[in-house]
Amino acid sequence: MSNRRIPRVFLRLGERLGSSLRYKLLALVLAPILLVVPLALLLSGWWGARFTYDQLFFKVSTDLNVAHDAFERVQKDYLHRLERLGESQMLRSSLDVQNHVSLREQLSRFRRAEGFSYLWLLDPEGRRIIDPPPGPPARSSPLLIAATRGTARSGVELFDSDELARLSPLLARAVRLDLVATPRARPSQRKLEDRGMMIRALYPLRNAAGEVQAILDGGVLLNRNFAFVDGIRDLVYGEGSLIEGSLGTVTVFLDDVRISTNVPLKQGERALGTRVSDEVRSQVLDAGQKWIDRAFVVNDWYISAYEPIVDSSGERIGMLYAGYLESPYRNALLAALGVLTLLFLILMVLASYFAIWGARSIFRPVEAMKQVIEATRQGRQARIGEIGSSDELGELAREFDQLLDQLQSQRRRIEQNASELEEKVEERTAELRLSNEELRETIHLLRDTRRQLLEAEKLAALGELTAGVAHEINNPTAVMLGALDSVIEELEERYPALVEDLNLAVQQIYRIRDIVQRLLQYARPGGYAGFVESVDVNESIREALSLVQHLQKERSFELELKLEASRRIGFNHQELQQVLVNLLVNAVHALPPQGGRIEIASCDWDQRGVMIEIRDNGHGIAAEDIDHIFNPFYTRKPLGEGSGLGLSVSYSLLRRYGGLITVESRPGEGALFTRYLLEEPEFHEDEETLMEQLSSVVRRESGQSG
Repeated sequence: MSNRRIPRVFLRLGERLGSSLRYKLLALVLAPILLVVPLALLLSGWWGARFTYDQLFFKVSTDLNVAHDAFERVQKDYLHRLERLGESQMLRSSLDVQNHVSLREQLSRFRRAEGFSYLWLLDPEGRRIIDPPPGPPARSSPLLIAATRGTARSGVELFDSDELARLSPLLARAVRLDLVATPRARPSQRKLEDRGMMIRALYPLRNAAGEVQAILDGGVLLNRNFAFVDGIRDLVYGEGSLIEGSLGTVTVFLDDVRISTNVPLKQGERALGTRVSDEVRSQVLDAGQKWIDRAFVVNDWYISAYEPIVDSSGERIGMLYAGYLESPYRNALLAALGVLTLLFLILMVLASYFAIWGARSIFRPVEAMKQVIEATRQGRQARIGEIGSSDELGELAREFDQLLDQLQSQRRRIEQNASELEEKVEERTAELRLSNEELRETIHLLRDTRRQLLEAEKLAALGELTAGVAHEINNPTAVMLGALDSVIEELEERYPALVEDLNLAVQQIYRIRDIVQRLLQYARPGGYAGFVESVDVNESIREALSLVQHLQKERSFELELKLEASRRIGFNHQELQQVLVNLLVNAVHALPPQGGRIEIASCDWDQRGVMIEIRDNGHGIAAEDIDHIFNPFYTRKPLGEGSGLGLSVSYSLLRRYGGLITVESRPGEGALFTRYLLEEPEFHEDEETLMEQLSSVVRRESGQSG
């Protein structure tokens, strides 16, 4: 086939796919198989590999934790061994009599039996006791400092070659290790490792007085300590913990050099002197983080876990490693993926075969319906007829014939109903005309209603204006009453005739107030004058506090509540809040600029009602001002900051319900406002007589002189 014919083949194939239902159905049936199945295979393989490695990383992380615990347990075990030696009767007796020969023999025998690399007895200053005095000092470290203070400690420490030589020339020679060139390791000029990593344990011996008498100092060298790493390996990777062919390994690193390991370099040889890969060193030694991932170990890939080894001073001096060979797990995963791929391919081939075979039963009814549709489009009557298929498409073909019959029948009905429809349209048109007339009448009614609403709004505005005028009249009448009360009180005994004229003026002012009250009731009928209700004093105080809470932004203050009242009073809820808010605002304004304290208390008042106290630590009230603070428009605040009506209105509201308000204050010591509220309010025409009686009761109970 030439290159020119190849595009023509694809062009014809595209035309068939675009025009033939047969090829479209085949494409729809085969597309999920040929596209989705391979995609599902890829996703399954990716998920399986990821899940497998996640489990492998989780296992090696657990292995490292077990190795870490074993490492810590070994350190504590060596410390417990020193404790048993230090608390033995023989050692204590020899130490008390300073028998150095016996001490040296016991230490030597214990060191060989327990596997210590060195074992000394130190005095409280850290010098060896059984050496010829003065003995050389032991290696200083936080462990030794803790032991001199009486605390037994164990940990890991790094000894250089000189320190090892002072311990023992044999130890210095035992740690010498030639470095082996290792792939992926960080480049280095070092050729030899002569330092030693030591598990060091120190146990203080106390005398009868509890003082440190001596210190047992023992160390176990980890370099070439194969029993140590093999023991941890047997604990972590016991029989059956790994699949066949894998290899579990444990390693102790000094810096990045393997000083004790069971990782093989070759058959029968441990990988001593080899170095860790640079990426592991950077993360574990340089950054101090764990490594849980694949890692190249000497000559192969391992599922690896590393963590830093920290000495007693907190410095990172090496690494602890646990891991196992990756290749057996990788081979098992690849084999499983191969089997899964083969299974998917077999299923895909079988599914494609059955899809193509099953699609043939679909084509016949569809092609028959296509022929009938083309005939119907040309104006010819045609039917599908009998179809051997009994599936949904066969049923669809039979229903298609029935549908054509119904369409033909409905066409005749439509033609018959067309004439009837015209008559119904004329009837509906007449009904619409009638509806339009009714709508016009409704619009006229709405316009009339709107005019009435506007009139009502004008009347409401007139009422508000009347209320404002009435309120402005009420203020001067209150001032006049206050002034006349004061004049009558001063002139009652000396000028009784003049007092009668003044009482006449008071009566006329009360008449004005009654007229104003009726005027206000006319402006706001049923809503202006407060109605008596049962009020919870404590709840009203909390609500009033929420209303003045914003004042804390202007002036910070502390608030102390002591609400112990249990009685309810007869009062108007809104008017009681007005009284409380007026007093609280005055208390806040009286506080110094840097803030202060306000105390609010409530309690039951005998059998009469409730008593409320509001105390502040502000600048107080001068003696000459106390008699005037309840007078209307009397204020000591700067111009524009107060109208002088707050206390006057509060005083009037309390008097309306049979209550009383008193004040106690001295300049610089704050003020105390006390309110007495009756449980059952009493409204008398002779209000002055009621207030005098109530004032007498309050003065008598408080011990004041009037």
